[in-house]
Amino acid sequence: MSQELVLDNRLESAKSTAWWLYIIHAVSFIFSLGLFSVLPLAVNYLQRPSTEGTFVHTHHSWMIRSFWWYVVFVAIGAVLFVTIIGIPLAYLVWLGAWLWKAYRLISGILRLNRNEAAAL
Repeated sequence: MSQELVLDNRLESAKSTAWWLYIIHAVSFIFSLGLFSVLPLAVNYLQRPSTEGTFVHTHHSWMIRSFWWYVVFVAIGAVLFVTIIGIPLAYLVWLGAWLWKAYRLISGILRLNRNEAAAL
């Protein structure tokens, strides 16, 4: 017996919104290293309650958590950068944060396209 996911108009609209938010997060991430991701983050916070009980809800939470953890990693890198000895380590932390955030964005959009919940 195969499982079939039935998407109603509300869910399809929520999925489309989440897809565009992934794209805006990614564009902001590429061109400003995430500085302008505050704008789609605000939309994530506004849209998340209306998607309660759907797989799209997990994607909003995924993007929100990705943003805040990325901020934490960048801040750790900034603290390390202040010290002379920590500068090489700061660059490693920033590179790791960049790769991690890229993975989160790619993984999330692929799961959304397959109508799967984000791995929380």
